Amino acid sequence: MKKKLVVLSGAGVSAESGVPTFRDANGLWEGNRIEDVASPEGWKKNKQLVLDFYNQRRKNMLEVQPNEAHYLLASLEEYFDVHIVTQNIDNLHERAGSTKVLHLHGEIFKVRSTLDEDLVYDISSINPNGWELRIGDKCEKGSQLRPFIVWFGEAVPQIIPAIDICEDADIGIVIGTSLVVYPAAGLVQHFPSKAPKFIIDPKKPDVVNAKPNLHFIEEKATTGMQKVKDLLLAKYL
Repeated sequence: MKKKLVVLSGAGVSAESGVPTFRDANGLWEGNRIEDVASPEGWKKNKQLVLDFYNQRRKNMLEVQPNEAHYLLASLEEYFDVHIVTQNIDNLHERAGSTKVLHLHGEIFKVRSTLDEDLVYDISSINPNGWELRIGDKCEKGSQLRPFIVWFGEAVPQIIPAIDICEDADIGIVIGTSLVVYPAAGLVQHFPSKAPKFIIDPKKPDVVNAKPNLHFIEEKATTGMQKVKDLLLAKYL
């Protein structure tokens, strides 16, 4: 039986593909206040602004490709039972070939009903261009569609399934996340104490109350992931 390898990924794993991170000086928010484009209050205040913001994100994402870190993670499925729990809303893990990906904060290429949050659609089924959601695009119950994103101030429905996945890990990898945004940052605490945990980040994160068996690889995602793959294949197979 393959060992269960659980990966917690954040914005840093997609940064080398050209996807802006939250903390870039001219990054994700592009001069917008976070509250205006990523909160229920912002949606209520100006739906068009929010739709324009995420439309541009989707359009940009169509021009982006997975990087070597994504492909290395996908390649580990040959040797391990790999589960990826990601804070990212992009689809780069899936495009690289990973088959078990849980998105904590939603998915950029999906939209959902504002009336029934269980009604979720691929954006391509709404607009053939694959990126544009407009005022007047409605769900089957007649309500306006919104981005399938967990905004600031909203609950994170996938956090419990994510905890369950982490608690059953034989090996853990944390890649591209500073471990400061909760509740996602708390997931590392749910790795079993006996499980080796590899944390890949060029700036060593401050892991509060971290469990034993932590191994820090102070590298960017692509080079750090290659090192971790080499270690895993040498030691745990």
